Amino acid sequence: MSHTVSVRQLAQVEPARLAAIVAAHSPEAIAWLRAAASQSVPRAQAILGQRLLFGEGCAADAGEAVHWLELAAQADDLHAINLMGRCCEHGWGRQRDTTMAVYWYRLAASRGLDWGMYNLANLMMSGAGVDVDRATALSWYRRAADMGHAKSINVLGRFFEEGWEVATDLERAFALYRQAALGGDFRGQFNYSRLLLARGQRALALEWLRRIPDTATPAFRHNVRAWLQRSSDVTLRALADETVWQEAGQ
Repeated sequence: MSHTVSVRQLAQVEPARLAAIVAAHSPEAIAWLRAAASQSVPRAQAILGQRLLFGEGCAADAGEAVHWLELAAQADDLHAINLMGRCCEHGWGRQRDTTMAVYWYRLAASRGLDWGMYNLANLMMSGAGVDVDRATALSWYRRAADMGHAKSINVLGRFFEEGWEVATDLERAFALYRQAALGGDFRGQFNYSRLLLARGQRALALEWLRRIPDTATPAFRHNVRAWLQRSSDVTLRALADETVWQEAGQ
């Protein structure tokens, strides 16, 4: 069933009803977003671009996604600016260009977006589109972590576990991984589980390991399953055989 929304309907809809429609990942939501985006509403352009990018409520179309995201980014929508960085970094809807990815992430980060800080720091860690600069990356992770960004909190844990740019502090790393795990980051859940196992807190570690597949990417689930299979602990190897892990990487 196709959905079309007129300018008149858009002008007359109650804000609360519009918010409820758009919250759903549905073709109807896409129709309303498309109508608002066509009327140059930056937030609608940004949300529509994201839905098109990831195929949420519609068929994925990276080319059209970039069209709407660019318009929203030009109107200073921070999430659109950050997503433009992701499009450039991964070559979604345009040619891959990590230098431009750095440009967009830096813009989002400098204007206070935690995701922009995290993505910029990741490129500084890998040296993609910018010189490797672990010290500056750490400062961006810290700023994002201070805003409660769970993925950045997890990476901070790695800095303290590995002694990158800071003195090694396993207690601090443990606390940061726990915070990231509680914040819903699957990498944080894995690292927290790993340190729990090292402390002999096996039951709690298994509880956290079982949460990872709920939100992890297929690639990460696959890697964790392989890690479990290599364990000398028979219980961990048995965990790798559970259905949710068997589906990983398929």
